[in-house]
Amino acid sequence: MFALARHRRGAAAAALLVLSTGCGVLTGPNNSEVSDDITVTSPMLREGEKLPDRYTCRGEGMSPPLRWSGLPAATESLALVVDDVHESGSATVHWVVYGLDPADPELPEGTVPMPAQQGINSFDSAVYEPPCPRGDDEHEFRFTVYALSEQLELGEAASLDVALGAIAAHTLARGRLTSVP
Repeated sequence: MFALARHRRGAAAAALLVLSTGCGVLTGPNNSEVSDDITVTSPMLREGEKLPDRYTCRGEGMSPPLRWSGLPAATESLALVVDDVHESGSATVHWVVYGLDPADPELPEGTVPMPAQQGINSFDSAVYEPPCPRGDDEHEFRFTVYALSEQLELGEAASLDVALGAIAAHTLARGRLTSVP
C-alpha cells in the first residue's frame, strides 16, 4: 500500500513538472504555447518574501487570500495549485482547487467558493494542507493560478494525477506568486 501511495505521488510530481516552467514549454489546448500573463497577488503575501506563519502549520494553517488579473478572453474556469518545491527539484502539492469562477478575481482567506472543488493533495486529502517549513531547508512555496479552456468535470476529491493532468491539458495561461519559508 505504501509503495502504491509513493508511486501515485511520484506520478503526480511528474505531472506537476509538466505544469511548472522548469521542464520545457507547457502547451495548452491545440498545442498552443501557454503564456505566463496572469498576475497573482495577495494582500498578505509579497513575491519572494517569507510565508506568514498564519498560513503554515506554525499558525492557524489557513489558506491565504489571493487575487488575479490578466486572464485570457477564452478562460472558462480557473484552477489553483499550491506546491512546495524542494532544493532537489521534487515538489509536494499542498492544495488543488478547480472550478473557480473566472468572473471572480479573488479567493478569500480560508475558503473555497462555490462551485469550486478541491482535489487530493500529496497528503491524500482534499484540503489546504499548510506547509511546515523546516529550519534551513531551501524551499519555494508557489501559488499558481491556471486559466483553463473549459470547466473541469472532475467532481470533488479527484486524484492528484487526474487533477494535474486535466489542468495541464486545458491550460491557456498561468501566473504565480512565490513565497519562501
